[in-house]
Amino acid sequence: MSDRIEKFIYEEPQPERLDKFLVSCLPEFSRARIQGLILDGFVSVNGAAAKKAGQLVEGGDEIETRIPPPVPSGLIAEEIPLDIVFENDDLIVVNKAAGIVVHPAAGHASGTLVNAVLGYDPDMEGVGGEERPGLVHRLDKETSGLILLAKNERAHRWLQDQFRLRKVKKTYLALVDGKPPTPSGRVEAPIGRDSKQRKKMAIVSPGKGREAVSEYKTLQTFKNHSLLEFHPLTGRTHQIRLHCQFLGCPIVGDSVYGKRTPTVSLDRHFLHAFRLEIVLPDEDQTRTFEAPLPSELQAALDEVKRYE
Repeated sequence: MSDRIEKFIYEEPQPERLDKFLVSCLPEFSRARIQGLILDGFVSVNGAAAKKAGQLVEGGDEIETRIPPPVPSGLIAEEIPLDIVFENDDLIVVNKAAGIVVHPAAGHASGTLVNAVLGYDPDMEGVGGEERPGLVHRLDKETSGLILLAKNERAHRWLQDQFRLRKVKKTYLALVDGKPPTPSGRVEAPIGRDSKQRKKMAIVSPGKGREAVSEYKTLQTFKNHSLLEFHPLTGRTHQIRLHCQFLGCPIVGDSVYGKRTPTVSLDRHFLHAFRLEIVLPDEDQTRTFEAPLPSELQAALDEVKRYE
């Protein structure tokens, strides 16, 4: 695959930074990506290699940008069944099963959602970065539910902005042990690495971790359990699991942040990304996607309803 060549002429009366101008011309790329192209010598101004991203361009300047094809990532495309809830030219929404890791990492070189997506659509390789093509958010291995992946750079940038600006509403269902201190509320508890176990996260003192905010409400209350609806306003690792622990009602089946032995017949934690509300590229109205509880979670909930 050859380089893509884009040529532009700057026609404004006032000088402007080169990287800022190119972002307006190539909206599918982030400013950081544009700056990388300039730094690597892929941009010229009036036939001479651009000196820096902050170089000023003036009226009549001719800018040429060479965009190299995506670097092969080394990721393996695998034929793994996908439960696709929605798809268009820009993205796919997948209902991820529990037990599937989202992207390859140490100990999980294959069998991940990314491997499956590349098997389904090889053109997604390199979108948004060679290591995690198409990803704009993620789910824990044992968390099931909706996850969205971009199919091109323009959509990837759009979706990243939607998440960064907190315009995406994510709804999770969690069955917890006990009940929260109030039927509904807001949790503001920063999250950082556990100082004793580096593979775990923990609620930390303000200033020592990253801001983490969740809102919740109780959907059903039982004798020993509660079914909660969670809306994370930030996207920290293990956020809902830690916030449930912080509220004194850990998620059923969460052996890391809750009780070691599940209080209900379940081989995973009861956390499911149930609903996703987002405005898609080139659309004005919010789209809503939903994924019903998987059979094992529905069976666990039915068990609680029967015996409590």
